[in-house]
This record gives sequence, structure tokens and C-alpha cells, in this order.
Amino acid sequence: MRSNTTARIARRRSFRVAAAVLTAAAALTLTACNGDAKSAGPADTAPAGSSSSSGGAQGSDAKGKGGEQAAAEGGGRAHAGVERCRTENLEAAFATGEDALPVPEEDGGSTTASIVLINKSTSSCRIGGFPGVDLTSINGGERWSLARSSEKWNSFELEGGQSTSFTLNLAFTNEEEGFYQPAWVEITPPNETKSLKIEWPWENDSLVDQRGATRPATFVNPIG
Repeated sequence: MRSNTTARIARRRSFRVAAAVLTAAAALTLTACNGDAKSAGPADTAPAGSSSSSGGAQGSDAKGKGGEQAAAEGGGRAHAGVERCRTENLEAAFATGEDALPVPEEDGGSTTASIVLINKSTSSCRIGGFPGVDLTSINGGERWSLARSSEKWNSFELEGGQSTSFTLNLAFTNEEEGFYQPAWVEITPPNETKSLKIEWPWENDSLVDQRGATRPATFVNPIG
């Protein structure tokens, strides 16, 4: 019953996610103008990168190789003359418009959520691969660096003012034991060391605690 319900919800939301991404991007663009600042399952348990270390793993090396080597080996040649997208030139937000922000089922279950990245500068930049995604708990003492999926990726140019996105696979639970309650999501763009921090939108909903799992059901998919 749960899998059928989840599938119906996923199909319904898939038609709305594109509009939701545009809604989130438009909101971020307005903020910038005002002067404010496909999953295939995780490949392994190595983190996709954290804000304090690799800044986002790419290619087949879950620990990251850094710079142009990772871009060339992981998903396409670097775009000559176009610098990579820097953290300070990006903004992030969960896609929430048009019912894109998934509502966990009453009995838990898995779903996906989209995070929008917008290039708030006026120049194009190059991006591609897996962002580092770290969840932090309410008290800030529990950090979960998400594993990545086995999806392939390509680097591409992101024009000034334009947006792209990536998805998180999330496994929710209503159990009183074995859960993890995030408060914040820290996103480190590929090959960067600084993070973007956004609020976890489900303050009353917890994830299955699979920080030590070989193939966790909560993981990150590549950008684009």
C-alpha cells in the first residue's frame, strides 16, 4: 500500500516540479535584485562532500579529486574560458511552489525534494557534478554528510541570473527510535569549500537514521 501511494504522489508532483523550480528561482532573483545576499540509488556510503573538506565529490571518486581533473573525468570537458560557479555567486532554496515541496506520508516513506541553485552574478559560470550536502541537527552537534547516487552527470554553463537544480532522495519515518531530525542543510558547490546554508523545511518530520548504512535511502543526486 505504501509503495503504491508513494508512486502516485511522485507522479503527481513530477508534473509540477518544473514550475516549482521556476517559482523558487524567481523568488531568489527578486532577493538578489534587492541586494540580499533521477536517482539510481547511492553508489556507496562515502559522503558527497562537506563544507569543511572536499566541497563536493565528483565522478567515480566519492572523496573528490578537485578542480578540472574531476570535471573532465566525471562528466564532460571543462568549458574553456568560463570559470566554475563560486559559492559567493550562488543562492539556494528548496523548490516549494506548485506543491513541489513533498509532504511526508503519515506512515513515513521515501520521496524526493528539489533544491534550486541560481547564479546571482551577471556572468556565466560552469557547474556540474555532485554538491556536498550536509544535514545538521537541531543542536548542531549531529552532522550527516549525504551519500551520492550512481547517476551520470555533465558540466554545463549557467548563465547569469539563470537557475539549475538537483534532488535529494529522502526516507522519512514516524518511529520514535532510529530517527534523525535535521534543522539545516549545508550545500557546497562542486570544487568549492564554502557552503550555502538553508533551513530544513520539515521541522516536525524526521528521517530514518542511516548515517552508517551501506546503501542509505537518503542521498543526493547530481546537479542539472
